[in-house]
Formats: sequence, structure tokens, C-alpha cells
Amino acid sequence: MKKTLVAYFSATGNTRAAAEKLAKEFNADLFEIAPAVPYTSADLDWRDKTSRSTTEMQDKASRPAMKGTCDNIAEYDNIFIGYPMWWYTFPMILYTLFDTYDFSGKTILPFNTHMGSGDGGTYQTIKQLAPKANVLEGLPVEMTQAETGAKESVARWLKRLSIA
Repeated sequence: MKKTLVAYFSATGNTRAAAEKLAKEFNADLFEIAPAVPYTSADLDWRDKTSRSTTEMQDKASRPAMKGTCDNIAEYDNIFIGYPMWWYTFPMILYTLFDTYDFSGKTILPFNTHMGSGDGGTYQTIKQLAPKANVLEGLPVEMTQAETGAKESVARWLKRLSIA
């Protein structure tokens, strides 16, 4: 029997709602990709050119430390990876995730929340960061759907992938 993990980063809770829906659907374990130093509202102010999130995104080498680890990631066959879109790409902590873990031989199912940018090419980036993984079609979830767990979008996506 294949073991499934839902790993997600959610700064405001919207991506968490979709992640929890997936975990429930698949009886999967949840792993929150949490920063060692939590983001404050001021850190997330994209209009402030000096906010933490803005400066991290401008410094493409930035790799925010994660709080905690998923020590048993090798046990999982399928790994859903969820994240919000920041500046038309994923937050830099996702690079930390891919720098930290080996996804060789895993099936990765990416999903993201956004406010109109779709996936911004991040599914291709995941294929580059995890070249020995099987990266399936991802699911971009518009923010208003994400707030309610995106039940219908997730169901259609899983049906298309023939894994529901």
C-alpha cells in the first residue's frame, strides 16, 4: 500500500485548508513546511519593499530555515506539495525543502493557491529541482476557493489524475 504525505507551506492559512482536505481524502500524513522564524503581518506586506517576504524574494539565494523536519520522508511514495504564490513563483522556503530532501523515486503532486497567477511556472521548477521524481500535473487553486478547502477543484483534479 502506498504511503502519502501532504507537505505544505501556508503563511495565512489558505493553503493549509486545501492541504487538510487532501490529507483527509487520502488518509495522508501532514507536514507543515513552517519557517523557523514565523512570518508576521508586517513580514508579509508585499507593498513594503523592505518587508521580510519581499527581501527574501528579491534575494534568489535566500533559503529560510525550516522549523522541524520530516525525518521519515523516505517512507512516502506520493507527496503532495502545497504553497501560496508569492511574486509569481513559490516562496523561497520551498527551495529550502528541495535542498533538504531527496525526492528521487517519489511521485510529487504539486498544488498552489494564488490570486490570479495560476502556477507561474512553478510546476516546471519542481521538475527541475526534483529531476528524479515523477512530477504530476499540478492544481492551481484561486484564493477564494482555497479559503473553503477547494473541495470541487481538488475532486476534479484527482479524478483527472485517476488517483481519487
